Amino acid sequence: MTGSETLALDSISLLLVWTAIATYVLAFIAYTIDLAQRSASASVPQPEPAMVNAGSRVSHLGQSRRGGMGNTIHTPPRQRPRLLWARIGTSLTVLGFLFQLAGAILRGVAAERVPWANMYEFALTGTTLIVAVYLLVLRRYDLRFLGGFLICMVVLLLGGATISFYVEVVPLMDPLKSVWLVIHVFVASLATALFAIACGISVTQLLQTRRERRSRASADTARIHGPGFLRTLPSADALESLAYRFAIVGFVFWTFTLIAGAIWANDSWGRYWGFDVKEVWTFVIWVLYAGYIHARATRGWRGTRSAWLSIIGFVAVLFNFTIVNMFFQGLHSYSGLT
Repeated sequence: MTGSETLALDSISLLLVWTAIATYVLAFIAYTIDLAQRSASASVPQPEPAMVNAGSRVSHLGQSRRGGMGNTIHTPPRQRPRLLWARIGTSLTVLGFLFQLAGAILRGVAAERVPWANMYEFALTGTTLIVAVYLLVLRRYDLRFLGGFLICMVVLLLGGATISFYVEVVPLMDPLKSVWLVIHVFVASLATALFAIACGISVTQLLQTRRERRSRASADTARIHGPGFLRTLPSADALESLAYRFAIVGFVFWTFTLIAGAIWANDSWGRYWGFDVKEVWTFVIWVLYAGYIHARATRGWRGTRSAWLSIIGFVAVLFNFTIVNMFFQGLHSYSGLT
């Protein structure tokens, strides 16, 4: 491929990425309007189920208004509430994902390799996987309430990376010319996507826990504590269990990332472990999530402590991607920045 063809494809890729970002901004607005409408509807006094003679459907609605809909996240797509702005937000998210996926593919075609060899490309691929996992999960769990948080995160990460980390297509460094680049980095990106969703659920869990605690302490049970949309979401316990599931799956992929990285290091540098800063931080993240899973499973660390461990783990992931890559020198200095 000639230099002019590479430049043209990369330019189209960049245009698609910016189009995706703009579409995600619209999706974020739609999801925000959806939460605002949920808050407004939750503020309207609802009759108690015992006082309504309209069957189990109304009884279920009454439970959901009080925040007791722990099982509604399992509702099949066709049976979910037809929330207009949530549906618009999801449709825009799908459209933005298609633009971003096309941009990532064109970047790979222009570079004639997988598009995750520097910080810009890793952010591009990683955020693509975050959105992809979110859209796939929606087929099983009704997590549309999480759309605003995740899409805002994607806009900030992808937009920030495109502005600050973008570099033109360059040939791969010799240590990166390995099949492990495809396996190791892709699995790490997938684990990051799962950790991001777990973090978003944990943040929602903290808000829900605070609302439930204030509701129990208040003499006025009809009073709304915290954002009104929380009354339409699953209970804090249900959110915690779901975050835990995502964290476990992400932990399995991160464990593979750690093992694959060691094998790749041995192929490239003749040793499995060398206390390089990137290796150390990858292990630190593994320890944080291992501690989170172990503490919750065997020590009874439930509630807010469990949520904070999940959030701290994802903050460490972001620190590893940004601060470690930008300011620490080591054998893994592949950011592409000068």
